[in-house]
Amino acid sequence: MNIRKAKISDSEQIAPILLLAMEDIIYKFLKKEDYASAKHFLQYFIGKENNQYSYQNCFVAEADNEIIGAVNIYNGADLEVLRTPIIEYVRTHFNPEFDPELESEAGEFYIDSLGVNPKHQGKGIGSKLLRFLIEEFVAKNNQTLGLLVEEGNPNAKKLYLNLGFQSFGEKTLVGKTLEHLQIRPK
Repeated sequence: MNIRKAKISDSEQIAPILLLAMEDIIYKFLKKEDYASAKHFLQYFIGKENNQYSYQNCFVAEADNEIIGAVNIYNGADLEVLRTPIIEYVRTHFNPEFDPELESEAGEFYIDSLGVNPKHQGKGIGSKLLRFLIEEFVAKNNQTLGLLVEEGNPNAKKLYLNLGFQSFGEKTLVGKTLEHLQIRPK
């Protein structure tokens, strides 16, 4: 397995993988539960530059020329600028009152979403992606990593805590209260 920076040509494969981690959130953005619309929305933005879901902000795990995992990460200080094209698109096409909360903050690189192809789940790919990010951002570049986890996802929270993340309060996103975890340089 190889972990690398995503390319624009990866967009079609990345979208359904990241959608696994954020399907409910995208449905709330679009104000409808329609998988095809959600996938199209995400693929559209992954394939574009300068937005929070852009391939520019993704890493992929690849095996046998197939993307088996993906993670979306960006500087929390850039969230408002990166989210602007998303907000404008959603307001124009789906939800004129769309006004999402800020889920990240300056001072952290934010792991927006992480997903693993269902055929490859349970093989430690998500853990390897997280360890890669911890090595690249925290160990090598002295950065803080942050993420949000749902209370209803105890396995994910356990994994994050085992990797060294700690709780730093709560944040709200599309009306859901989520726990804010960070791992900081030593």
